[in-house]
Amino acid sequence: MNVLMPAVAPSDIQGLVRAIAHCSASDALRCQFSQPHWDILGAHMQPFALNQGQVLMEQGTLDRTLYVIESGNLSVHYEDKKSRVRMALVGAGTVLGEGSFFSHQPRSASVHASTPCKLWCLTPIRFTELASRHSPIALELTLALGSVMARRLYLRPRRVAVT
Repeated sequence: MNVLMPAVAPSDIQGLVRAIAHCSASDALRCQFSQPHWDILGAHMQPFALNQGQVLMEQGTLDRTLYVIESGNLSVHYEDKKSRVRMALVGAGTVLGEGSFFSHQPRSASVHASTPCKLWCLTPIRFTELASRHSPIALELTLALGSVMARRLYLRPRRVAVT
């Protein structure tokens, strides 16, 4: 079960900003935001926590929510029609859900928390609101997400992480 945290002040996004800035993963989220931009983005996102073993998303579901990982690690599992499983691990400073967020297609993999995690979610409705009120921020985020997806698709072992 996802546990939603109470409404947060803009400064609470600082943990996410630090996680993104310090992430060295090949598929790290790279946004060129100033602090006021992060505060605006943070006002459109909602933080929540997952305990170890909790499910974030199931393969085949129609949810389009985008998730940005502030802390913890999650495992991504893709099962093909021949019951073969491919797996990837993702951690702080990366994103999940960008595939369905853009494609409007069902989730391509299941994701479970490997450790306790703090994530930030952005729903399509909140993204549309962000785009209408702060289009440069929405555009920068879209470009950064597209870059993450491209890097994951290019690196065969990371393809499973496109959810």
